[in-house]
Amino acid sequence: MEESSKSKKKRKGLGLVPRLIIAITIGILIGSYCPEFITRTLITVSDLFKEFLMFIIPLMIVAFVTMGIADLSQGAGKLLAFTAAISYASTLLAGGAAYGVASKFFPSFVNEEVVAKVAAASDKAIEGYFSLAITPLLETTAAVVLAFVLGVCISTMRGKEIGDTLYNVIKDFSEIISKVLSRVIIPILPLYICGTFAKMTYQGTTFAIMSVLWKVFVVVIALHLIYLVVAFTFAGLMTKRNPLTMMKNQIPGYLTAIGTQSSAATIPVNIKCAEKNGISEEIRNFVVPLCANIHMAGSMITITCCVTATLLIYGEPHGFLTLFPFICVLGVALVASPGAPGGSIFTATPFFPIVGIPAVGDIASLLQAMYIAQDSFGTACNVSGDNAISALVDMFYHKYIKKDKIDKKTT
Repeated sequence: MEESSKSKKKRKGLGLVPRLIIAITIGILIGSYCPEFITRTLITVSDLFKEFLMFIIPLMIVAFVTMGIADLSQGAGKLLAFTAAISYASTLLAGGAAYGVASKFFPSFVNEEVVAKVAAASDKAIEGYFSLAITPLLETTAAVVLAFVLGVCISTMRGKEIGDTLYNVIKDFSEIISKVLSRVIIPILPLYICGTFAKMTYQGTTFAIMSVLWKVFVVVIALHLIYLVVAFTFAGLMTKRNPLTMMKNQIPGYLTAIGTQSSAATIPVNIKCAEKNGISEEIRNFVVPLCANIHMAGSMITITCCVTATLLIYGEPHGFLTLFPFICVLGVALVASPGAPGGSIFTATPFFPIVGIPAVGDIASLLQAMYIAQDSFGTACNVSGDNAISALVDMFYHKYIKKDKIDKKTT
């Protein structure tokens, strides 16, 4: 028995964090030094996996969010409202803070030459040899709506107006998706991340863009990290958890998001991070997939900073009254962001006219390039903030909803 347990430990191999770091390093080396055909081959494999991942994501949302809400039994509506309110407030506060910092520091170092170099670095495109389109059965937003409807109805009607048949079907479906995630998605994820970094490096994005916009990006990334420290500190104090431990447990989710550039693609890893933080199963399965679609604090920080920098470069008005309506609208609009790299900036593009930037044209294209250059860090901030919110929702559920349910049973 002892020998068997030792062999199991050996087979376990490297953890997810070391594998992600190795994948990122290899991707940068391939993009920098290997012949083009090797980079294109890796991108081809990565793109094929991405298509499969994008197919699974809506199914994952339906399975996990539906089960998360259905397992709540009572108070599903209250939890939805509470989670949505915290997510929106968090996104607005992040945007407001980002504007305050950007308007203070950016005028001293943003210029037109910086943006011109970004555009030049973004022109060198490389694609895989071929792609295989796998159309998802549902769009991400449709999956979220379907999960809400099914989850709330099962939660409120089960045992009263309907039996357990549909609940059991969703439960079995959830188990199937969990198996796909644990046996396919997570093991292959480092390869996908490797391809992402190889492509970025070959195109010159990884180094060239960071070298010319490093001051803007340093401020943006610093704001992401400050936001996360504040969010986890607040969540830790409110829920009586150690904020440092919570942040340490979040590292795999943060690194996965950097590699995938997708909040939705990070859901399986983020759920595991929530589990390590002691978030109950019903809450983590409900909040993490939900917040992956409605909580965009990191993206809001990045977009606000990029828009402010662009307005400064072109000498356009950039006062608080110009940006505030944009931030408020974007807090809602970003809910429609697809779970794909760069999704948030393309969702935000139709709203650029609010701040005086045309939705199409050179300025919009440059803004998109600036955002996409560091999209992975914004996504990492998004998903990490999701788990700070999950701790608050878990506290709210056990303190006010589950407690009320127990009290009603005893009286």
